[in-house]
Amino acid sequence: MALIEARSLAKSFRIPSDRRETVREHLFNAFRPRTFERLDVLRSVTFDVQQGETLGIMGRNGSGKSTLLKILCGIYRADRGSLRVGAPITPILELGLGWNPELDGIDNILLLGTAMGLRLREAKDAVDEILAFAGLDRFANVPLKHYSSGMASRLAYSVAFKTVREVLVLDEIFAVGDAEFRERCEARYRELSAKGHTIVLVSHDPRVISTFCSRALLLDEGRVAFEGRGTDVVGEYSRRALTASAGPARA
Repeated sequence: MALIEARSLAKSFRIPSDRRETVREHLFNAFRPRTFERLDVLRSVTFDVQQGETLGIMGRNGSGKSTLLKILCGIYRADRGSLRVGAPITPILELGLGWNPELDGIDNILLLGTAMGLRLREAKDAVDEILAFAGLDRFANVPLKHYSSGMASRLAYSVAFKTVREVLVLDEIFAVGDAEFRERCEARYRELSAKGHTIVLVSHDPRVISTFCSRALLLDEGRVAFEGRGTDVVGEYSRRALTASAGPARA
């Protein structure tokens, strides 16, 4: 039996037909009923993930990748279909949720680490390791509001990597930080994979999908358009991108 079983997952959102961004627009339209359009983000997505497997997900922006990950992690509920996940999940998706910008790096590590499942003693013992992994030892006592977005992202990934449970869900993990930090992330990923963790990752990077994913899905307009080995999915993704950029053939 697969560790993750997704069957015919579908998800849509209601999008306002008109935009009301300014106070003036809200005032002038206060008594006009808003109309909504339905945006189908996922349409009958079915797949399995085996124990210890790394599944990659590729697709253009808006193809449904992030929505699918959020359904896997329980952040969204599918409108239709069924999902069974047979083990605890550690999501690394929207970085920095739960940060307190007034607290320093150490206190935020304790805050986020315990929120992600570490006991307080475990979080305290891991502080030096997390700071070293993020390359932020010198900024341990600096309030987070003074961190750059890149520094905050590195710290968030470092905390998340320390709290990994059986299943790891990653969204563009290797696109954050400088080359040195990405190398540390890749090394940590290989370590977790070697220990038998099941991993689902989204990436636009053909190298990441080809190198790290034994199997992958290509999403297109909310559907699984292609499934196969990581290298085969990368090839199909590239072929479709070239076709789209070429545009319709001229007579």
